[in-house]
Amino acid sequence: MSIGISDEHVELAASLRKWAADLRGRELARQAETDADATFGDVWAASLEMGIATIAVPEGAGGGGGTVLDLAVALEACAHELVPGPLLGPAVASLVVPDLPADAVVAVGLTDVVWDVPSATHFLLTDPSGGWSLYPRDAVEASSSVGLDLSRRYGSVRVVDRAAGVAVPDLTDGLLRRTTVTLAAAEAAGVARWCLATAVEYAKVREQFGQKIGAFQAIKHLCAEMLETAEAVTAAAWDVACVCAADPEERDDEQWAFAVDVAAAVVFDGAVEVAKSCIQVLGGIGFTFEHDAHLYLRRALGLRALVGDSDAAAERLTAAAVAGTRRRVHLDLDGRDEAIRDEIRATVERIAALPADERRAAFVETGYLTPHWPSPYGLGADAVTQVVLDQELARAELTRPDIVIAGWAVPTILEHGTDAQRERFVRPSLLADITWCQLFSEPGAGSDLASLRTKATKVDGGWRLTGQKVWNSVAERADWGICLARTNPDVPKHKGISYFLVDMKNSDGIDVRPLREITGKALFNEVFLDDVFVPDDLVVGEVDDGWKLARTTLANERVAMATARLSKSTERAIELATGASAAQRVAVGHSIALATVCALLGVRGTMRSLAGQGPGAESSVAKLLGVRNRQDGAELVVALHGDAVLLDAADDVRADVWEMLNTRCLSIAGGTTQILRNVAGERILGLPR
Repeated sequence: MSIGISDEHVELAASLRKWAADLRGRELARQAETDADATFGDVWAASLEMGIATIAVPEGAGGGGGTVLDLAVALEACAHELVPGPLLGPAVASLVVPDLPADAVVAVGLTDVVWDVPSATHFLLTDPSGGWSLYPRDAVEASSSVGLDLSRRYGSVRVVDRAAGVAVPDLTDGLLRRTTVTLAAAEAAGVARWCLATAVEYAKVREQFGQKIGAFQAIKHLCAEMLETAEAVTAAAWDVACVCAADPEERDDEQWAFAVDVAAAVVFDGAVEVAKSCIQVLGGIGFTFEHDAHLYLRRALGLRALVGDSDAAAERLTAAAVAGTRRRVHLDLDGRDEAIRDEIRATVERIAALPADERRAAFVETGYLTPHWPSPYGLGADAVTQVVLDQELARAELTRPDIVIAGWAVPTILEHGTDAQRERFVRPSLLADITWCQLFSEPGAGSDLASLRTKATKVDGGWRLTGQKVWNSVAERADWGICLARTNPDVPKHKGISYFLVDMKNSDGIDVRPLREITGKALFNEVFLDDVFVPDDLVVGEVDDGWKLARTTLANERVAMATARLSKSTERAIELATGASAAQRVAVGHSIALATVCALLGVRGTMRSLAGQGPGAESSVAKLLGVRNRQDGAELVVALHGDAVLLDAADDVRADVWEMLNTRCLSIAGGTTQILRNVAGERILGLPR
């Protein structure tokens, strides 16, 4: 998905990509390969006519009167089509230099290397006072060269007439760097998006060994990893543009600085990786000068060289986080909450005033425990209502009770069960009068669940179940289990499976055995079913149609996991960062950046729901990146303890070691990372099976 989420931004991006494609930027960059003084003047004239660089300048000052996010959407679209020549520099200058002529091409000297030198009419450079001044072209001596990025010209500049410079008030090194990172991040997102789309389209049509190469798991996983990185890049670029208000009086500089460092830690390295992977998917054709892929790699590398010191940004993130800064995101509901907020707040306050042991029942009675479920068990709440409810619960410092595996089991009963089943199981499950376990996986049927062998034989009044299940959490204390068993062995494996509700407490023939995992504890179990009777009225849905129901259950499982807190390991690493080495502080900062991106992906998904759009790629990517963040963060915490982990030492060290070992299950449970990458490749990217 692109930076823009609203319909207006989606339309703006689409129209600008079409406009930019007509400029033939890639062809022009290739044609100017040896021209150190290329100005790409026709392209700049077209950009000037469109007013792209001044989108965020107030209308009264001759600009478009838009926001920095509008400008970021435009720059992303232009980078997607590799618009060459000056654009980033004038866009940056439009935000930091007041009263700038609309047609000014400002070359910015953020480092010793200045970009857009041949076409510049003005140069924004440091002055002897330590501030920044704007110099006309005849006040400097400039030389340019053809460097790494063929679509831009960089060079060196020497001021020969200091008196000609005009000081730019209130402009600091930090402000200029933050502004440049904000807008350069949008370009990096455009580069990453083009590279992903190009690789995927090629993988759909290129044939080797008699198949489209996108059907090969190696290519599919590479494309899925590109999707993960591109979505992370886009989320960080979107966020930093959102928080950078054009009016300094409206800007929260602490939040902006934090968002800038998240972007600097994630975006530019990410764009380079996606560009390299694009060439890898393309193979030999991607290594030719005639193909456009290398032009995007060059642009990504150029942006990184300009502003992309990811380790320095990560170290700043650690310092900010240790001092207590976290990214705060406000969801603008555009007034749609006004009609419901007061009532929700009053209800939440009534629940909060109850004794703790009475609150769960109140959550159930009000529908606030599962507001997205249909009435009478929930509210059938739309996205706005759910967001407002979450906000009010947070305001009251109330946490919903965890319904655990009922969150996976009950939706299936609601959707596919009988009225009697709903009456018997749904409300007691919400009240925690009934606890559930899941009896799906088997020793020979994990990711390939449809190959399960547990057998269900029809008898008078019901079925007899025989088989072995594994990885069953809370089975030792569960009242009921949701179980898949094969009712028809003579049809293809995805058919002939039925969905049963098993009485774990009162059924004969159930043997639950603890399964000790790598932590040394036994949170899971093996369950042996020996001729266990299940009556006909405890079959959910149609006999032999259980696979469809299982997919409902698994979908609910993944939602539950994807929306869980992902920052536990990162927060622990922040606690231990004081006194850590410089290299360790950098590692903590990268963990902070990734954890923040995971949260931002969730926010973007919520905003899509609020906009009435279908789900984007964010939820799938958030699961994959969130697992990586939890696992890498937990491993980092153990590393921060050093050799203390080798001793049977303090309780906190033992707890951190346990957490590190326990997180290894996250890339297995709820769909392995590898299987989910297959799913992302096929269902999101459209790669062949």
